[in-house]
Amino acid sequence: MPMSSLLLVESGSTKTDWCLLRKGKKTLHYRTGGINPYLLSPAEVLSLLETELAWEWDKHPIDAIAYYGAGAGNPAKQQELHDTLYTYFRVKKIEVQCDMMAAARGMCGDEKGIVCILGTGSNSCYYNGKKIQDKHASLGYIAGDEGSGNYMGKRVLQYYAYNTFDTELKMAFEQHFGDDVSQVVHKLYREPFPNRYLATFVQLLKENRGHFMVENIVEDSLNDFFYHHILKYRQSLKLPIYFTGSVACEFEDVVKALCEQYELQPGKIEKSPIEGLVKYHKNLLD
Repeated sequence: MPMSSLLLVESGSTKTDWCLLRKGKKTLHYRTGGINPYLLSPAEVLSLLETELAWEWDKHPIDAIAYYGAGAGNPAKQQELHDTLYTYFRVKKIEVQCDMMAAARGMCGDEKGIVCILGTGSNSCYYNGKKIQDKHASLGYIAGDEGSGNYMGKRVLQYYAYNTFDTELKMAFEQHFGDDVSQVVHKLYREPFPNRYLATFVQLLKENRGHFMVENIVEDSLNDFFYHHILKYRQSLKLPIYFTGSVACEFEDVVKALCEQYELQPGKIEKSPIEGLVKYHKNLLD
């Protein structure tokens, strides 16, 4: 049944976009911290909503919620998020999908394509224009996430801690993150969100493009993603490859160069799929 208002939510591990669509138009856009049910308990998600979102129901009524998020591919986690959203918003019509579906719908619409997320974490799938037909296992920030900010951050830290960086990059690292490796290790293993913390090291790569060590880290990390994921889809040789996420946009030149190297057709490269999702969901509204 058509609705007059839909709260569209697109969440990664670092940030969450909240867009209110009314009669097919985006009327509000808020941003909060990221939501991942593997990293945050229901109580912590509820606390985030209460402190960072603080929704005004009287001013902005909602008929339905379409939530897309990192860590929402598991049915148990989907139900957990559904229940938490219902507790806060008291909206009966709630759809919870994984962030991969957000990327697929937002980037491809109703067209076929290989869809890739390269942000704090990474993921990929083959989307047939209606559903995700093939998706590789994601091993997460500890054992996987090739090509992501987390993955590149590990390399930056290793190059510094193992004295691989030259003096220029060593000084650049210390200027941003200090010279106490034990403190870094403490943050990684004793504080929340180690994946977000590792991804902050990408700042060094952004600010030192052109240095051969930086280019090696970026190219090797993204090539690992292409080799282990994109090239494993047989459809990748004949369909466009879409990319979304902060890393994909920041290193767009390398992404395109790798597409050319592997004779792949690059599709759109966008920081977020949210605008495409707005367009996708317009047909549900009056």
